[in-house]
Amino acid sequence: MAVPNFEEVKTLAAGGISGAYAAVGSATTHRVRLIVISNATQGDMMFSIDGITDQFLVFAGLSAVIDIQSNMNAQFDDNYVLPIGTQFYVKQLEAPVDKSVYIACLH
Repeated sequence: MAVPNFEEVKTLAAGGISGAYAAVGSATTHRVRLIVISNATQGDMMFSIDGITDQFLVFAGLSAVIDIQSNMNAQFDDNYVLPIGTQFYVKQLEAPVDKSVYIACLH
């Protein structure tokens, strides 16, 4: 029986975040079912999985949980996940002073 597990947390320090998208950690090594995005910085951040399209906002000091397989039947819907190799990106909407952004992925 397979059990859920987390990949190593992905992070990017405030000094690496600008008005252009920057990669947050490495690409995923598993198919991702749930994402926890934490913005510990003082600036609002926009996140993307293609590095071009603004896809989800996380306000300063807050976190977001994206449950991709919520209400899915794992027996039949196991392909409703983010694929291996998904890269997360972040850009600032307000300049961060310090701290980091973090992304945890459950597979």
